[in-house]
Amino acid sequence: MPNFKGMNFSKTLKWLRALVILSIIVGLLLSITVLGILTYAKIQGAPTLAVPQSNLYYSSDGKIFGETHNGEKRYWVNLEDISPALIDATISVEDKKFYDHLGFDLKRIAGAAVADIKAMSKVQGASTITQQYARNLYLTHDKTWSRKLSEAMYSIRLELFYSKNDILEGYLNTIYYGHGAYGVEAASQYYFGKSASELTLGEATILAGIPKAPSSYSPVADLEKATTRQTVVLDEMIEDGKITESQKSTALAEKPVIIGKHNLEVTQTAPYFQDRVHYILQNQLGMTDRQIELGGLRIHTTLNVKHQEAAERLVKELIVDEGSKLQVALTSMDPETGYVTAMVGGTDYVKSPFNRATQAIRQPGSTIKPLLYYAALESGFDPATTMKSELTSFRYNDGEDVYAPHNFNNRYSNNEITLAQAIGISDNVFAVKTHFFLGFDALIDAGKQFGLSTPIGSEPSAPLGTSEVRVIDMVKAYSMFANGGRDIAPVFITKIEDPNGTILYEYENEGVQVLDPDQAFVMTDMLTGTFDPALNDHSSVTGSSVLDSVTRPYAAKTGSTLWDRWMIGYSPQLVSGVWTGYDDNSEMTLAYDNTVAKELWVGFMEAALEDEEVAEFVPTENVVKVEVDPHTGKVATKDCPVTREMYFVAGTEPTEFCQTHIGEDRSIRDLLPGKKNGGDSGSDSGKSLFDRVVDWIF
Repeated sequence: MPNFKGMNFSKTLKWLRALVILSIIVGLLLSITVLGILTYAKIQGAPTLAVPQSNLYYSSDGKIFGETHNGEKRYWVNLEDISPALIDATISVEDKKFYDHLGFDLKRIAGAAVADIKAMSKVQGASTITQQYARNLYLTHDKTWSRKLSEAMYSIRLELFYSKNDILEGYLNTIYYGHGAYGVEAASQYYFGKSASELTLGEATILAGIPKAPSSYSPVADLEKATTRQTVVLDEMIEDGKITESQKSTALAEKPVIIGKHNLEVTQTAPYFQDRVHYILQNQLGMTDRQIELGGLRIHTTLNVKHQEAAERLVKELIVDEGSKLQVALTSMDPETGYVTAMVGGTDYVKSPFNRATQAIRQPGSTIKPLLYYAALESGFDPATTMKSELTSFRYNDGEDVYAPHNFNNRYSNNEITLAQAIGISDNVFAVKTHFFLGFDALIDAGKQFGLSTPIGSEPSAPLGTSEVRVIDMVKAYSMFANGGRDIAPVFITKIEDPNGTILYEYENEGVQVLDPDQAFVMTDMLTGTFDPALNDHSSVTGSSVLDSVTRPYAAKTGSTLWDRWMIGYSPQLVSGVWTGYDDNSEMTLAYDNTVAKELWVGFMEAALEDEEVAEFVPTENVVKVEVDPHTGKVATKDCPVTREMYFVAGTEPTEFCQTHIGEDRSIRDLLPGKKNGGDSGSDSGKSLFDRVVDWIF
């Protein structure tokens, strides 16, 4: 009789042996697989945690005035700068076992699978914070097997190479909270108008509930749903022992104020200035596109918000015709430091982001003359140097060519005028005569000396501004007169920091003395004549139309061509330049358009400096002041109907007295200048003024 019992035992033993062997094989295979995955992950190395962040722009007073980002408004904050209530709420509602698992919550995955099978659809998520962070960093949100496998691999690598706190900090700074806000800081600012470190329990639990479905649980979109979701978050925190029932009740009773506005909207403050900063980051500081795109930069600039707002307001007020095609450029800077304080590159950035202050090259007209006249001063001219203002034909190229410049409205003195007067009334003939006297290379060299980035031509019309220049270059050139002759490049950025506060760049003043400080001051003194009616002759000084608006000393020069209108000038504290014209280079014929440049310049300077003390231009030690007849250039007497105090480099001042207006019955003492105002205006170098009077008479 067969032993069935023994046979069954033997068969069971075989099955058990096979099962053990199979289990060992499966275990080995799993171990090999896990080891292989870990080895592969180790070989792949630590994945980068870099994510795009907003670049923030700070004005000169340390306040944020703008930002740039690639569609993701994000400001990175450290974990210790996030409200503990928000951290606890996020862990409770998103991943209770975060600090215990190795990137995957197997129990949660199994529970979610069972729930999905029962419902025959996807009803429950099981992604951990690590998995969500991996997806946010590197992947799309497509529900495909390949994406899930990639997500798993990135999750493993994150857990291998980074601490739990690193992962949590990264997650909180990358998760999407709706309305364009990425990360807790941007979300906190948007919803509650405060930093993530300042959130209350009520605010934190509202925020923690949003990422599950931002369009549904946003308190801006649906406050009722947001409150319902908040209750779920609070219950989860109670279950985890993070809060008590009493704290839950307090949180629900808070009724926080929902702002629903980004405190840093895509700003229109200084958009042309911001563009220039971006250009400098790329082209001058050598930052790569990736560095800029990843963002997180704290860019400290030279922008003075008060100056910028005044410039933008005046442009809107003065370009009153919305259909006008008139365009404008304005740049201002501190002449001592080179700090650019304001910039407008056009009437409407949205319609035309082309920056006419830095990119356009236009004919400067007579604003180029001070560069020529500085070269003349260095060649022996002085403010009292005279030449005849009359219609003149100049022959050049060995007499083969003729050039006949014209003054404005064809007005000429037909008499001798001084260099100081020629500047004030902007006499063209005087400028061209100087140009021919010095040689054409003098102005070419002056353009280089003053740092123009565009060359000045060698044609006879060059001193009338026919060679094209940039607004920012001309402002920089005039700053050299204002600061006593130092070459200071325009500065837009003073410091750049990364998100951790590490300084990546810091500007250092590198001004170099280029001009003679005495001659630079003499030039400044002559440029104040733009607003001095004492220099009126066959034409009025070019600043006469805005003289009523001037409340402090300025040195300036106007300029015009058929296509351009300019005004550039400075006070001791600020230099600015304005250009107006049409982009298509059409002729400016409208009367109103012809006046905007002057009005904008004076309006801007007055508004920018309204809270500043009225500052005088301080003479250098080696200049002397002499009261001069501005028509003859000679020392003025009591009988001169018009006089002007002018500065000269010591030793070059006039010593001959004006005879034009002296009557027959005058004593020696009556001839002394300065009697009308009291005091002696003559030079204290060489002979005494009394001795020079005696020499002149006898």
